[in-house]
Amino acid sequence: MAMFAMAFPILPGKTEGWKRFMDELKGARKSQFDESRKRLGVRERTFLQHTPMGDFVVVTLEGDDPAGAFSKFGQGTDEFTTWFKQQALDAHGVDLAAPPPGPLPELVVDSGAP
Repeated sequence: MAMFAMAFPILPGKTEGWKRFMDELKGARKSQFDESRKRLGVRERTFLQHTPMGDFVVVTLEGDDPAGAFSKFGQGTDEFTTWFKQQALDAHGVDLAAPPPGPLPELVVDSGAP
Protein backbone atom coordinates (compact mmCIF):
# COMPACT_ATOMS: atom_id res chain seq x y z
CA MET A 1 0.00 0.00 0.00
CA ALA A 2 1.35 3.41 -0.96
CA MET A 3 1.13 6.64 0.99
CA PHE A 4 0.90 10.25 -0.14
CA ALA A 5 1.14 13.28 2.17
CA MET A 6 0.69 16.96 1.50
CA ALA A 7 0.72 20.07 3.72
CA PHE A 8 -1.68 22.97 3.19
CA PRO A 9 -1.52 26.30 5.02
CA ILE A 10 -4.71 27.55 6.61
CA LEU A 11 -5.24 31.16 5.61
CA PRO A 12 -5.01 33.71 8.45
CA GLY A 13 -8.28 33.90 10.36
CA LYS A 14 -9.68 30.74 8.74
CA THR A 15 -8.83 28.07 11.35
CA GLU A 16 -12.26 28.14 13.04
CA GLY A 17 -13.98 27.84 9.65
CA TRP A 18 -11.69 24.94 8.77
CA LYS A 19 -12.64 23.24 12.06
CA ARG A 20 -16.33 23.59 11.15
CA PHE A 21 -15.51 21.99 7.77
CA MET A 22 -13.88 19.07 9.62
CA ASP A 23 -16.89 18.82 11.96
CA GLU A 24 -19.14 18.40 8.91
CA LEU A 25 -16.86 15.65 7.54
CA LYS A 26 -17.08 13.84 10.90
CA GLY A 27 -20.81 14.53 11.29
CA ALA A 28 -23.47 15.43 8.74
CA ARG A 29 -21.32 14.58 5.71
CA LYS A 30 -19.44 11.58 7.12
CA SER A 31 -21.19 9.03 4.91
CA GLN A 32 -20.49 11.13 1.81
CA PHE A 33 -16.86 11.57 2.86
CA ASP A 34 -16.42 7.86 3.51
CA GLU A 35 -18.06 6.93 0.19
CA SER A 36 -15.91 9.45 -1.68
CA ARG A 37 -12.70 8.00 -0.32
CA LYS A 38 -13.93 4.44 -0.90
CA ARG A 39 -14.59 5.27 -4.59
CA LEU A 40 -11.08 6.72 -4.81
CA GLY A 41 -9.58 3.65 -3.12
CA VAL A 42 -7.87 5.60 -0.33
CA ARG A 43 -7.92 6.10 3.39
CA GLU A 44 -7.49 9.75 4.37
CA ARG A 45 -6.07 11.07 7.61
CA THR A 46 -5.90 14.80 8.32
CA PHE A 47 -3.78 16.50 10.98
CA LEU A 48 -3.89 20.09 12.25
CA GLN A 49 -0.41 21.51 12.93
CA HIS A 50 -0.01 24.80 14.81
CA THR A 51 3.30 26.50 14.01
CA PRO A 52 4.87 29.92 14.61
CA MET A 53 4.27 30.52 10.88
CA GLY A 54 0.53 29.82 11.20
CA ASP A 55 -1.70 26.78 11.11
CA PHE A 56 -1.19 24.00 8.60
CA VAL A 57 -3.07 20.88 7.65
CA VAL A 58 -1.18 17.68 6.83
CA VAL A 59 -3.25 15.27 4.74
CA THR A 60 -2.25 11.66 4.17
CA LEU A 61 -3.79 9.31 1.65
CA GLU A 62 -3.11 5.58 1.70
CA GLY A 63 -4.08 3.16 -1.05
CA ASP A 64 -2.91 1.55 -4.25
CA ASP A 65 -2.52 4.91 -6.06
CA PRO A 66 -3.01 7.78 -3.61
CA ALA A 67 -1.39 10.43 -5.82
CA GLY A 68 -3.66 9.37 -8.68
CA ALA A 69 -6.65 9.49 -6.32
CA PHE A 70 -5.69 13.05 -5.31
CA SER A 71 -5.68 14.10 -8.97
CA LYS A 72 -8.90 12.21 -9.75
CA PHE A 73 -10.67 13.86 -6.80
CA GLY A 74 -9.74 17.29 -8.13
CA GLN A 75 -11.59 16.52 -11.36
CA GLY A 76 -14.77 15.32 -9.62
CA THR A 77 -18.01 17.22 -10.23
CA ASP A 78 -20.50 15.51 -7.90
CA GLU A 79 -22.17 17.61 -5.18
CA PHE A 80 -19.97 16.41 -2.32
CA THR A 81 -16.71 16.88 -4.22
CA THR A 82 -17.76 20.34 -5.42
CA TRP A 83 -18.66 21.32 -1.83
CA PHE A 84 -15.39 19.89 -0.48
CA LYS A 85 -13.27 21.72 -3.07
CA GLN A 86 -15.02 25.01 -2.21
CA GLN A 87 -14.33 24.47 1.50
CA ALA A 88 -10.64 23.81 0.71
CA LEU A 89 -10.47 26.94 -1.43
CA ASP A 90 -12.01 29.03 1.36
CA ALA A 91 -9.74 27.63 4.10
CA HIS A 92 -6.48 27.16 2.22
CA GLY A 93 -6.71 29.30 -0.89
CA VAL A 94 -5.97 26.13 -2.87
CA ASP A 95 -7.96 25.12 -5.94
CA LEU A 96 -7.99 21.31 -5.81
CA ALA A 97 -9.29 21.24 -9.39
CA ALA A 98 -5.99 22.69 -10.63
CA PRO A 99 -2.69 20.84 -10.44
CA PRO A 100 -0.56 22.12 -7.57
CA PRO A 101 2.35 24.33 -8.59
CA GLY A 102 5.56 22.36 -8.79
CA PRO A 103 6.04 18.65 -8.23
CA LEU A 104 3.98 16.55 -5.84
CA PRO A 105 5.53 15.79 -2.42
CA GLU A 106 8.41 13.34 -2.42
CA LEU A 107 8.87 10.60 0.16
CA VAL A 108 12.44 10.93 1.42
CA VAL A 109 12.58 8.67 4.52
CA ASP A 110 10.65 5.54 5.44
CA SER A 111 11.67 3.83 8.67
CA GLY A 112 9.88 0.66 7.58
CA ALA A 113 11.66 0.37 4.24
CA PRO A 114 14.24 -2.41 3.82
